[in-house]
Amino acid sequence: MKRPVTIVAAAFAGLMLSFTVATSSIWSSDAVHSRLGFSVKHMGISDLNGNFSEYEVKMTATKEDFSDAKVEVSGAINSINTGSEMRDGHLKSPDFFDAEKFPKFTFVSKSFTKVAKSKNEYTVVGDLTLHGVTKEVTMNAVYNGTITHPMNKKEVSGFKMTGVIKRMDYGVGATTPVTAASDEVKITCDLELVKE
Repeated sequence: MKRPVTIVAAAFAGLMLSFTVATSSIWSSDAVHSRLGFSVKHMGISDLNGNFSEYEVKMTATKEDFSDAKVEVSGAINSINTGSEMRDGHLKSPDFFDAEKFPKFTFVSKSFTKVAKSKNEYTVVGDLTLHGVTKEVTMNAVYNGTITHPMNKKEVSGFKMTGVIKRMDYGVGATTPVTAASDEVKITCDLELVKE
């Protein structure tokens, strides 16, 4: 007598799971129109800017306003670019990022929450793994809208994510004084995400 009920319940659960999977949307970064950059204060008087040229951003959401989004970022330390080959080589060395030992960095969000009374601002909390250290960080995100690309007809969404981390928390450049390169590192991520 209980068996038919169990079968019906299992079928219903399977149907709901299929519906959830079907309505989830996955968005991937368009590398040509995106940038993952950073800035540190040099000698306390100027901003030194750089970026990582090899990285990937994935965003998954079931809601159109992205209020339940999950963001995953991964990138290659060896792709760091500050406009100076000599400086980039030093940053890849054990003195800073130690790219040979720690070739990648990752960020995995744990929450993507709308800012109260704002239509397009979010607070993003997640774990950043860098230089073998994982710490929780908080980022700000601004949603710039979604359009249909005129050429390929795919949906494209624009986001700007910003935040500040401390390099000493991750042991990056531990022997370099903050008077030479600031402890605080500003992160700016300009993203065009294409719906898969």
